[in-house]
Amino acid sequence: MVIKSSTALRNDYLAISELAHKTEEPIYITKNGEGDLVVMSIDAFEKREQLMQLKTKLMLAEQSRKWDEPSISLSEAEKRLKEKYKNAKI
Repeated sequence: MVIKSSTALRNDYLAISELAHKTEEPIYITKNGEGDLVVMSIDAFEKREQLMQLKTKLMLAEQSRKWDEPSISLSEAEKRLKEKYKNAKI
């Protein structure tokens, strides 16, 4: 975990920006010794968002499985996808 002061952010933005891109991790910014902000690169943020969306979809799929909702086999899914690609006008 990287922690920097708001003064460091104000006085040396470029170094913190480079650190955010290099580590691809959040940088915690403090103000008067207390947590205030989190800064991260856009790429790291978008990756984190995609991961959260994937986890949500997996959780919903697991709930459906537990509730015995109707599903299809892998071979049926492949068959449906092939049919969609065949009919797609790309």
